[in-house]
Amino acid sequence: MRDLQAAGGTPLTSGDASTPEPDSGGASRPRRAAALTLVAAGVYAIDLASKTIVVAMLENRPPVRLIGDLLQLRVIRNPGAAFSIGTGMTFVFTLIAVVVAAVIVRYAPRLRSLPWAITLGLLLGGALGNLTDRLFRAPAPFEGHVVDFIAVGSFPVFNAADSAIVCGGVLAVALAWLGYRIDGGRERTTATAAPGSGRMLPEAYGSAGRGREQGDDLSDGEGRKVTTGREETAGETAGRRER
Repeated sequence: MRDLQAAGGTPLTSGDASTPEPDSGGASRPRRAAALTLVAAGVYAIDLASKTIVVAMLENRPPVRLIGDLLQLRVIRNPGAAFSIGTGMTFVFTLIAVVVAAVIVRYAPRLRSLPWAITLGLLLGGALGNLTDRLFRAPAPFEGHVVDFIAVGSFPVFNAADSAIVCGGVLAVALAWLGYRIDGGRERTTATAAPGSGRMLPEAYGSAGRGREQGDDLSDGEGRKVTTGREETAGETAGRRER
């Protein structure tokens, strides 16, 4: 009986014997908290070391011209946010930095995406770098002025932490737009219908249509079949009509 079933192409066991598709979620992916920690620590160390050096060697001195007026090292004390924005809201920006850092640390155990680990590491390291200045530098705790020293043309003077925050923000927008999630999964594109008809666009069939062989039939939104294989030749069409 089993030989007959195998010869006839009938499954030997009841139910669906096809291999299930892998879960698109990130439950089985490794955690990335360590990568986030390494990136954040690296950004924080670079920011702290660079600020310590420029304050000791360049503060209250003429700017150091690296590339004429295009790139200079000039130390200033910034009471505002990145790139000298909101100079009268030092305490508010301090609280915002604390909240941002707390949220990133809160979600770190759920992080399974390496791109998101790098992104959040840049944001966390940059936030902690400027937060350290606000907490421990003059004129007072929570109101300390951030050390900025990189001057590029007429652009506002900034520091390494500002650069990390901007890069992390750009990466976060790009990853969200591409559908990457912090759990390591990725959002799938929903199938859409062609304007003015019930027919589904061929490129919108998603994962359900990726395993089909050329020449298979797909159903559109009105129940009609859409052939995805090659077009018939004139001889094939004539032979089909004779039959």
